[in-house]
Amino acid sequence: MQKIDEIRQLVEKIKAEISQYNYQYYVLDEPSVPDAHYDQLFQQLLEFEKKFPELVSSDSPTQRVGAPPLKNFSQILHTVPMLSLDNVFDEKEFQAFDKRIRERLNFSEKKHISYVCEPKLDGLAVSLRYQQGLLVSAATRGDGQTGEDITLNARTISSIPLRLLGKNIPEILEVRGEVLMSKAGFDALNDKARLAGEKVFANPRNAAAGSLRQLDSAVTATRPLEIFCYGLGEVKSEVNAEVNGFQLPETHSEMMKQIAAWGLRVNPLLQKVSDPDACQAYYQKILKQRDQLPYEIDGVVYKVDDYRLQQRLGFVARAPRWAIAYKFPAQEQMTELISVDFQVGRTGAITPVARLKPVNVGGVLVSNATLHNLDEIERLDIREKDTVIVYRAGDVIPKVVSVVKEKRPQDAKKIIVPTSCPVCGAKVERIEAEAILRCSAPETCSAQQKEAIKHFASRKAMDIDGLGDKIVEQLVDESLLNNAADLYFLKQQQLANLERMGEKSADNLLKAIEKSKNTTLQKFLFALGIREVGESTALNLAQHFGDIHKIMQASQTDLEEVNDVGPVVASSIRNYFSNPKNKAFIETLLMTGIHWPVILQKDAADMPLAGQTFVLTGTLINLSRTEAKEKLQLLGAKVASSVSPKTDCVVAGEAAGSKLSKAEALGIKVINEQDFIALLDNLLKA
Repeated sequence: MQKIDEIRQLVEKIKAEISQYNYQYYVLDEPSVPDAHYDQLFQQLLEFEKKFPELVSSDSPTQRVGAPPLKNFSQILHTVPMLSLDNVFDEKEFQAFDKRIRERLNFSEKKHISYVCEPKLDGLAVSLRYQQGLLVSAATRGDGQTGEDITLNARTISSIPLRLLGKNIPEILEVRGEVLMSKAGFDALNDKARLAGEKVFANPRNAAAGSLRQLDSAVTATRPLEIFCYGLGEVKSEVNAEVNGFQLPETHSEMMKQIAAWGLRVNPLLQKVSDPDACQAYYQKILKQRDQLPYEIDGVVYKVDDYRLQQRLGFVARAPRWAIAYKFPAQEQMTELISVDFQVGRTGAITPVARLKPVNVGGVLVSNATLHNLDEIERLDIREKDTVIVYRAGDVIPKVVSVVKEKRPQDAKKIIVPTSCPVCGAKVERIEAEAILRCSAPETCSAQQKEAIKHFASRKAMDIDGLGDKIVEQLVDESLLNNAADLYFLKQQQLANLERMGEKSADNLLKAIEKSKNTTLQKFLFALGIREVGESTALNLAQHFGDIHKIMQASQTDLEEVNDVGPVVASSIRNYFSNPKNKAFIETLLMTGIHWPVILQKDAADMPLAGQTFVLTGTLINLSRTEAKEKLQLLGAKVASSVSPKTDCVVAGEAAGSKLSKAEALGIKVINEQDFIALLDNLLKA
């Protein structure tokens, strides 16, 4: 017994030494021992664990790889949503961002605001979850609410510690970071692929994303992946509260220092600055260094440093108000426009697409680019065989930005605008004041049918796993689907007869279709593909009405009372539900068994604030706008975006503006934040 205890202590000592060396090598980039010494220690640990398997633990450096390949990725719900960042593209837009922050905080131009600056890495965002200092899970961003479980793959990345270093580590610590592949690693990976006659990756970002999403973690382990951590998710205690006797920092810059002390890799170019001018100087400095950096970046990120100010600023949609990505100018290239094709979308919009002589733009081979609409074609005066300048907007979407007219050949041809749908041949319509052509036959145009069904089945809509684009196209081409409702009447043999499908695949798809019947009203509304109704509007409609038939029967005025629904969106919703064919389509879907949780009307009527409409304006100090809205809705109130005679109460925070003035002019009740919180406390306790 004494011997095994001594060996256990020795094993723990070796593990600690290896972890420290990993930290020095991968995080600090300051290796302290020769590779040979590290290799000897690692081999010694392997031998001990082989001889005494009871000493093997999940945080051992030897256990990074070894799990069998997965069949698919499971999902992980983010306790704290993984938000995206809004973008700015020039100094003027950044100055406007800084101005918005000062206005929301009611700060003067001379008031000091510190920012944290760091490069915007071109990789894949992940969330690492540690419990008691031990890595227990890792997930991709996904849709911000739910991501893919990539724990096994994350464990193979040497710069991700399996156990955190030091003391005073929170019981639960979620760290967000960016997994990337260095330029050198990317080149080496592609060189290896070429020698093996395999397909090469287009750029380091694609290589990193593809490597991290391998079902076999042993493959991921062969890829040169790295991570830089940039923020927090869930921490068991609130910021500025004690955790195990340790006081969490009050600023982002200090928190990043603490994260690094726990053994996580933080970008060495992270810098705290004191004003917008210093932010701009940082941008210029990093822009000059861009080509010399060992990894790809596409801009810089600015974050308000003080956590208390971050909390006051809050969030909008899927982005924080206190952070912004300042993107670098998109890289441009010249190439030849071969032709212009017209594609038909799910709403019938006919969009011009430029077919280009392939050209490498920012590391991506571009052969297609958007021309947006007819007005854009006229503005550019673009013609087939023209030499054009292409750039990737935000380093993502290829776009034709101009024509090099001095290079125009004599046989250049003008773009012929279609007078009939390029897919079904139906008459093309152009609505006045719109620059978009639309096919006039939504019920019979196969292109619209296909795109509408793809949208209906997409992840953010009904989430029918396994119903890929190719399958939808086959089903429509075989006249097995005319609309999304037909999905719920498909038979196993119909699916099994499709190309590249078999009985097992057909059974799995039928199960996924059946599973999709259990959904939410928000997802169902979004799946319908109503023009102007995105995820956010669908959520607002669902929360406001709570019932699909109430939405279908709502008037223009009723709809405009919904948060963030204006006249244009309300009119689009009314037009959709006024169409008898759309009504029949919805009733057919409901008849198949599609359902979602509902709130009984009598329960809603019994709520303390039932029937009352509130408007929030100004900056709330003690709770975010989202929290305030959720609490009001929990009490049965409607939360509107604008003040009207139907408004019952306006909650005025700091720096309240025109909404407050209008409420006072209409004689509507106005309360401050202190009174609002007291009201909530009294009603929630009742």
